[in-house]
Amino acid sequence: MEEKLNQTLKISKELSKNKKILEERLGVGESFDMVCREMNFAGKDFALFFVNGFADSDIMTQILKELADLKREEIVPNILEHLLERYVSHIQVKKLKTINEAMDNILSGQLVMFIDDQEEALVIDARKYPGRNPEEPDIERVVRGARDGFTETLLLNTALTRRRIRDERLRMEISQLGERSKTDICIAYLKDVTDPGLIKLIKQKLEEIKIDGLPMAEKSLEEFIIGRSWNPYPLVRYTERPDVAAAHLLEGHVILYVDTSPSVIIMPTTFFHHVQHAEEYRHTPMVGTFLRWIRFFGVFSSLFLLPIWLIYVQEPEILPKAIDFIGPKETSNIPIYLQIIFAELGLDLMRMAAVHTPTPLATAMGLIAAVLIGDIAIKVGWVVPEVILYLSIGAIGMYATPSYELSLGNKLARLFLIFATFIFKIPGFVIGTMLWIVLLATTHSLNTPYLWPFIPFNFKALMAILLREPIPLANKRPSIVHPQNENRQ
Repeated sequence: MEEKLNQTLKISKELSKNKKILEERLGVGESFDMVCREMNFAGKDFALFFVNGFADSDIMTQILKELADLKREEIVPNILEHLLERYVSHIQVKKLKTINEAMDNILSGQLVMFIDDQEEALVIDARKYPGRNPEEPDIERVVRGARDGFTETLLLNTALTRRRIRDERLRMEISQLGERSKTDICIAYLKDVTDPGLIKLIKQKLEEIKIDGLPMAEKSLEEFIIGRSWNPYPLVRYTERPDVAAAHLLEGHVILYVDTSPSVIIMPTTFFHHVQHAEEYRHTPMVGTFLRWIRFFGVFSSLFLLPIWLIYVQEPEILPKAIDFIGPKETSNIPIYLQIIFAELGLDLMRMAAVHTPTPLATAMGLIAAVLIGDIAIKVGWVVPEVILYLSIGAIGMYATPSYELSLGNKLARLFLIFATFIFKIPGFVIGTMLWIVLLATTHSLNTPYLWPFIPFNFKALMAILLREPIPLANKRPSIVHPQNENRQ
């Protein structure tokens, strides 16, 4: 049965034969949304296949009106050529030669027209996908800047990018993945800038993907491209902002668009790509640098603040007198280490609850978390106030991390450091930190060192990360992507 479905069938001259095959394969009559409309125009029998809900009724009505006015002598001989060139008034129309192509186009939402006594069919792109308007992404908001964001419609996402890069050398190549889902995938790059080896590598990995579908869209695709790994750190960057995607294209990166997903994949990326935010480029270089350093402080606070405080709790004799106020001043029957673990798990539980809480109830949930849980937990002795304080600072640093995926990776690294510090104290913290650095230093994203430009060291590139340099001075593309053309100006 599987071989029969995969067999390539050519379109027959007999309309009834084509109709029978398609009705059986597509489930016309079984699936309410799969439609076959039989009509007669200019003395010729037509069969129109489409998915109800995808086809734009206004476009279809206009086409059918024009076909209804045709006379036989206007379209014979060479029916397809006459229809294609003169009478089917739509921009995107092409011919098909196989049943398999016809099914793929029908299932993707297009209108396919079969004509009796013709060995080819016409496919008309009359799609109108249900979707939403471009809106600013919730997790990448800026005070000043563009308010549009990617949506779940691939065609709209590529148009938002084209609006920002009106270059004839911008290439957007489309393909389909998934034996059953046939998900549209678009790979975008600048032909004269992006490394040809990188493009070839990504295309090769896409061709090797064999799966029935991509229900989780870009995340499923990323795991196929990057490979199997238990590394908690993100090896690609996601963004829902067209301006961020355009900026990376101009640097020489490759962008992957996946239909049904509002996020695009930026490849390759390093650790430091995940700690930069569009907000920094909407202000003066000095202010942008200040904001960037605040973000760095938040990122490293989310990693190291709690483990370092735990060291001082376990070995109070090394705590300098000037900062002995950091506590804890109160005691509890529960060890500090367990208090931290319970508080960490509780924080994650509240975060997940906030995600799944309807908006009208979000304020009530926040009050429950802050007042009932936090305050009462301190009063009954479950946790000391300092645990809540330093955990909260770490949580704020986690939420201040521009990349949501990086913040979750740092969360797991923090738990590891807390565990190592509790078991081995200062040596545990030092060894744990070294193992964390080794993990990042040995990680590669599509043959790109994850800690570049720190390891391997590149002074000029590192300064560009530490300082938000003025745009006129940023006249070189990052060497890590091996651009064909290094000059930006």
